Amino acid sequence: MSLPDWIAEFSKPDHIWYLKRLSANDTLANATHQAGPYIPKELLFRVLPGLHNREAENPRVLVDAFVDSGTEVRSVTAIWYNNRQRGGTRDETRVTGWGGGASALLDPDSTGALAAFVFENGALNSGATAIHVWVCSGYQDEMFEDVVGAVDPGKAITWRPGEPISLFAAGSVRTSCSLKPSEMPPHWLERFPSAAEIVKRSVDLQRLQSQTPDDRLIRRRKCEFEIFKSVEEALEGPKVGAGFGSLDEFLVLAQTVLQRRKSRSGRSLELHAREIFLEEGLVEHQHFSHGATSEGDKKPDFLFPSAQAYSDVNFPKERLRMLAAKTTARDRWRQVLNEADRVPTKHLLTLQEGVSENQFAEMEAAKLQLVIPASLVDAFPESVRPKLITLDQFIYEVRALN
Repeated sequence: MSLPDWIAEFSKPDHIWYLKRLSANDTLANATHQAGPYIPKELLFRVLPGLHNREAENPRVLVDAFVDSGTEVRSVTAIWYNNRQRGGTRDETRVTGWGGGASALLDPDSTGALAAFVFENGALNSGATAIHVWVCSGYQDEMFEDVVGAVDPGKAITWRPGEPISLFAAGSVRTSCSLKPSEMPPHWLERFPSAAEIVKRSVDLQRLQSQTPDDRLIRRRKCEFEIFKSVEEALEGPKVGAGFGSLDEFLVLAQTVLQRRKSRSGRSLELHAREIFLEEGLVEHQHFSHGATSEGDKKPDFLFPSAQAYSDVNFPKERLRMLAAKTTARDRWRQVLNEADRVPTKHLLTLQEGVSENQFAEMEAAKLQLVIPASLVDAFPESVRPKLITLDQFIYEVRALN
């Protein structure tokens, strides 16, 4: 079955979707692997109600699982380790029996891949009758993101097809950066603010000057997403609440929302990095250039120390750096290799939670250096960690380039 046919087949209102990017802890890429990809306990209780049995010790439910992106058919076991109910400390769920290294889900090289789990009939009171899984390869994830919007590392999406309200976080708890309409600039309520405007607001709300660049990046990006969702709800929520005169009207709005989410995800990391460079005393056009041309129509996200230095054939190439910013790296890192011909080693800032040792070996052979926020380094295989650099370390390095 092709992916478009698969999406059409399982876009039924009785099904529940769960989409996430596989981390090194989900696959076998990391020694901390816990028997299968993490799926939230609350979701498993919803789609497999027999699992939520407080009277039983470590209740379990068997369910057929089909990895339809390949040919795997298995019977997997959902287990609720519930000894906290009896004075212990454990209260967690696992889905085991995926087949170890033979499974595409647990293959270390699937680290960073978008995986879609569909709990067939999971919205019914009787619970899911099967689990269907698609592990994306290449750019297949873009087909899913056209349906549900961007799926960032560390952020999963749960969706029931046919529910328009699932476009928005209805009834969400107010967080540190979510805004009421009265707290937004008036023009935000007339047109959606640009990515740069929202990033700037997140910086204003989360100054965090005493924290490292790595910590600032992670916390501000979370803050920026909360602001984005607040504006999205304020602008589009009333339209959803008022209903639609036709299916076409709904689809037009849904497509607008989903494309905006994808656009925001792709631009956000780059804009946050620029703000941090400025805070760290790097002067634009003197210590770095943002969005400048290297050759022809090539525009790397950042050139160091400047586009002028890059274009000066007498400037030593060993003192040049380029940095690309991509939320996920698994299928996109090769794009970076051709972005600045004069720079031998390319740097890539990413939020992907781990890569396999094989993937990293490919990157290393291609002279690609990963730049990873410090809090995500432990998500990588132990053998890879010493070869990563943090954003803080990268900034220290480029300060000396002039």
